[in-house]
Amino acid sequence: MDVTTWYLEQTSPADLRPAGPPRLAVDIVRAEVPCPEFSRFLYTAVGGDWQWTDRLPWTYAQWQAYLERPGVETWVAWHRGTPAGYVELQTDGDGDVEIACFGLLRFAMGGGAGGHLLSAGTARAWDLAERWPHLPATKRVWLHTCSLDGPAALANYQARGFRVYDERRNEPGDLDSGTTPGVWPGAGRL
Repeated sequence: MDVTTWYLEQTSPADLRPAGPPRLAVDIVRAEVPCPEFSRFLYTAVGGDWQWTDRLPWTYAQWQAYLERPGVETWVAWHRGTPAGYVELQTDGDGDVEIACFGLLRFAMGGGAGGHLLSAGTARAWDLAERWPHLPATKRVWLHTCSLDGPAALANYQARGFRVYDERRNEPGDLDSGTTPGVWPGAGRL
């Protein structure tokens, strides 16, 4: 199975085109306490159906070390007390901020929360140095998505002002079966 990966970027805060208000009411709050259990939950709950597998082997200590890195932030969309999705930011320390993870839980899809969450997360990437004063100001916000991600992913990124700067095709050997780990790895899609 061929997989296409698109790399997208914004090079100015003015590039951000915020989404309108979502139909699904969400509050977006930063998870300020590094919590491997919660971050792993978000990673599997959002990415389980989209082949997010690279972090599944991480140990508790690896999650903790990653989450404690300066400039790593998790912003969570909450709907009536329930996590609806998240955006995770990480910086290289030189002014590039990556949207490392982004997505919604299944129940929140289709209500406009994705555009709203991406708008908020991108704005937080642009002002990251305000919360981490020893880091340089953000010069670029970037991310990647692929043809295995949700069908609205690429269009949402482009609608928020991200531009494709690279595209690659590859064959991901172990993904050829077309199965996904699902929210509970090994259980498959519900």
